[in-house]
Amino acid sequence: MTLRLHDTATRSVRDFVPREPGKVGIYLCGITVQAGPHIGHMRSAINYDVLRRWLLHLGYEVRFVRNITDIDDKVLAKAQEAGVPFWQIAYANELLVGQMYDAVGVLPATVEPRATGHIPEMFALIEKLIERGHAYAADGNVYFDVRSWGNYGELSGQRPDAMRVPEAPDEQGKRSYLDFALWKGEKPTEPQDAYWDSQWGRGRPGWHIECSAMTWRYLGEEFDIHGGGLDIQFPHHENEVAQSKAAGFGFARHWVHHALLNLGGEKMSKSVGNVIDLDALIAKGLRPIEVRYYIASPHYRSVIDYSDEAIQESAVAFRRIEGFVTRATELVGEVEPGELGAEFVAAMNDDLNTSRALAALHETIRQGNAALADGHHGAARRALASVRAMLGILGIDPLDSQWRVAGSDQQLKPAVDSLVALALEQRNAARARKDFQAADAVRDQLKRAGIIVEDTPNGPRWTLGS
Repeated sequence: MTLRLHDTATRSVRDFVPREPGKVGIYLCGITVQAGPHIGHMRSAINYDVLRRWLLHLGYEVRFVRNITDIDDKVLAKAQEAGVPFWQIAYANELLVGQMYDAVGVLPATVEPRATGHIPEMFALIEKLIERGHAYAADGNVYFDVRSWGNYGELSGQRPDAMRVPEAPDEQGKRSYLDFALWKGEKPTEPQDAYWDSQWGRGRPGWHIECSAMTWRYLGEEFDIHGGGLDIQFPHHENEVAQSKAAGFGFARHWVHHALLNLGGEKMSKSVGNVIDLDALIAKGLRPIEVRYYIASPHYRSVIDYSDEAIQESAVAFRRIEGFVTRATELVGEVEPGELGAEFVAAMNDDLNTSRALAALHETIRQGNAALADGHHGAARRALASVRAMLGILGIDPLDSQWRVAGSDQQLKPAVDSLVALALEQRNAARARKDFQAADAVRDQLKRAGIIVEDTPNGPRWTLGS
């Protein structure tokens, strides 16, 4: 069965055919690090992590490039506001981004380049564009000449003649308001450590040239998949396409865009200020694995409208899945991930339809629970193996070592285990002397503390309640 993905450029779901058999090159626009990450960024990270895991399952060798934009108008503004060098702001937030990726189980990128590390590649690309007549220098700046590229708008569908003339005056030296900066000349209002010497004068790169230079460096002139959010399809990705193809590159063969995660009907954005980060969700009693489930559950092209109620309901749904895995493992022993069900495979090959894939997962759990109830341990083992395989693709297998060691609740678990064990000893002693009122009191006290005790054939088991 062939993997089919929605391609923004053709506005259709089409067969994914890699440039080189058996290998896939992916570039994902990463985070601009003027501030720490929020759960809108998690959507991008998790959605493309699921894509990557599925490609690995299909047997592809995947080179996954996810950049860090560490030089940008917003980064410089934050640095000036804080009175520190721009790189100090950028690096501190880059560390927070890495912690978020680790916390929600995102696989490490093959390479995670910083924009500031690729100035020579940007110079070479700008020179190509000037030589080909698609860019021009003016007053220390270099601009891409949009009208020189007849296919401008091919990705987003926006045509230059239909674009509204901005109310703000054009930047100095621009031939047209449509043109965008490849190189930005030095300004007295900006930090002086944010500039590089160039043949056009001291300056810094524009946002769009950064990604084209880094894809060229790590994936070549043509590569398989370019990913990112719909919010940067225009102008960022449109400008990437224009400058890369104008330089003679084949560039991205397939464009995969994810929908946004909104809060209060608006895009979650650092500039707007309507953001929620992972720490805030953990403070609400959610675990990173539950946050990942919440984000991975809808189809990646479906808008997520965040609410506390919705994410709590999602966490409860995940705990049911986790409950089956735990019960089944206790009764039939731990099993390795097994075969994926045909319906799950069909769903994932159908434009990564995780919503449909989860329906297949829940059906397998239903069958596994029935097998456990009937004492059919062989069928239960097969169901558990299949469930673990499906959860592994989605990155939410609770038995995976990632989740066994990650998170503050896991760090506290040995101490809590000891305390709960003492309470359960008191409960067992009360039951042995038939003092059921005292036994129930211990159980109720644990419940009030958020600890749920369940009696199993192998003795009592506790979990953190919601």
